[in-house]
Amino acid sequence: MSRIPTFSLLACSLLALTACAPAGSLTRAPAAAAEPVAGVAAPANDNLNAVLWVQRSDEYRALSLQTWRAAARLLDQAVADPHWNALLPEEGGARDTRGLKPAVVVDVDETVLDNSPYQARVVIEGGSYNDASWAEWVAERKAKAVPGAVEFARAAAAKGVTMIYLTNRTEAMKQDTLANLRQAGFPVADDSVYLGLGVNVPGCEQHGSEKGCRRQLVAQKYRVLMQFGDQITDFVQITDNRYATRRTLMEQHDAWIGQRWWVIPGPTYGGWEAAAFNNRWSLPEDIRRQAKRDALELETTP
Repeated sequence: MSRIPTFSLLACSLLALTACAPAGSLTRAPAAAAEPVAGVAAPANDNLNAVLWVQRSDEYRALSLQTWRAAARLLDQAVADPHWNALLPEEGGARDTRGLKPAVVVDVDETVLDNSPYQARVVIEGGSYNDASWAEWVAERKAKAVPGAVEFARAAAAKGVTMIYLTNRTEAMKQDTLANLRQAGFPVADDSVYLGLGVNVPGCEQHGSEKGCRRQLVAQKYRVLMQFGDQITDFVQITDNRYATRRTLMEQHDAWIGQRWWVIPGPTYGGWEAAAFNNRWSLPEDIRRQAKRDALELETTP
């Protein structure tokens, strides 16, 4: 889950989209927090049910465990098959990987680390995501592991597979993030396994918070067996964040889902939300909400 818009800078504020936003934002546009008033009904918040589901539902835990455990069962097969590669050809998946170490690429936020306490604070305070409060949360180093993620990571490490943490947290957040990962029980080989927003990849043009260039960087040193994320952009680059484009990309790579690409449920934010209002986070909240209502399907499509 990275928090930043991942399809160039469209017209979204900073990084209001997907798995992390610029420097950790890919979620919501900044908004002033409202102080709760005793005796007054709690204000509506579009994220309330999503955050509650992540924190309290056994279904969320079961889905996460199911994903990580299923992936673990394929690790031996992936390691043994020299042609097994989870990167697209244009991002390094077609290169000769003989002699390269095996690795697994994982997003950080909402993929291996659960930031729902931060999201809960935003809901309770009546505000919305902003870079300052996000940076404060990262500095606390208190995110817990997503269910099943540590067990998978340790199993992979035991087989000689390196975990690469490819995140849209910024490079400035590296030490806090690595400390949080270690504290949560994840294997961290060294600082080089953290690839945050802002990493320069010579010869590759960065598009907003997209991860394509950094995946190419990983391909220079590793054979990537699997990728894990809560956003489409954790696997493939999107430069046109529309529902039709997102669906087409997933259909093109459908065979890799559940084999080389593994999706963790992430209902609290992402490019799927911004696609409803054409990525225009500058619109008033009520207008964005109406656009999301308009995007709902009232009839079953063939």
